[in-house]
Amino acid sequence: MPVISLEKAGFKYGEKAVLHDITLQTRPGEFLTVIGPNGSGKSTMLKGMCGLLRPSQGSVQLDGRALAGCGRARIARNIALMPQSAFLPELFTAMEIVLMGRTPHLGLLRYEGSSDILAAANAMEATETSSLAGRRINQLSGGERQRVLIARSLAQEAGILLLDEPTASLDINYQAGILDFLKKLCRDKGLTIVSALHDVNLASQFGDRIIVLKDGAAYKEGGPHEVINSRTLQDAFGIDVTVFTHPVNGLPTALVTSAAERGRL
Repeated sequence: MPVISLEKAGFKYGEKAVLHDITLQTRPGEFLTVIGPNGSGKSTMLKGMCGLLRPSQGSVQLDGRALAGCGRARIARNIALMPQSAFLPELFTAMEIVLMGRTPHLGLLRYEGSSDILAAANAMEATETSSLAGRRINQLSGGERQRVLIARSLAQEAGILLLDEPTASLDINYQAGILDFLKKLCRDKGLTIVSALHDVNLASQFGDRIIVLKDGAAYKEGGPHEVINSRTLQDAFGIDVTVFTHPVNGLPTALVTSAAERGRL
């Protein structure tokens, strides 16, 4: 399975440096979650990992080869990115959007064949969007659009999935269902998933490894028990939290204390 490596990588938008000195190697079959405050560089890191942003320092490699030299077709067959904000043609149906994920597998001027339609249908079934196949995007709710975007990424059949806030706009039942499904893909098919998440508890419950970004750098990295603690979350997010052990799975879980309650303590 393909592996992405970052070696002291940094990324800029124009002259503005966003990330610096990021060293990371993904692992086959791993669910890697990325957390950090707004503006810490989570989305930027994902864009750099798929070549949408070239490193301003250091290097990004795919299977030991510089990503910049791999060519867009090879990158697209190995890495699927689901951005946080994606443009969706409003008159396209959900099935047409999902079929866009098959583009890296099509030759010049070639239309989708039966294998492409099957891949799209399987992705929609997995994300519980099959019933939306014939509906236009402008007829879908925000949560339904989000699940269609995840289906498009799955239809790409890449070995690495980069997901920017995949649970945004989803109800709690869909959040758990989608992340359970993604983690099963890692375990059963050896896929590597790197997902930026705002919710530290989702990162803790589903991430095999967690990276905390702060001030444009990797502040801490490790398993949930190494990363999700009161001190790390206080330092990274600047807010008081209480971390306790989940009564069912034993993983660390964080609760925020309101300002009113902090005043009573």
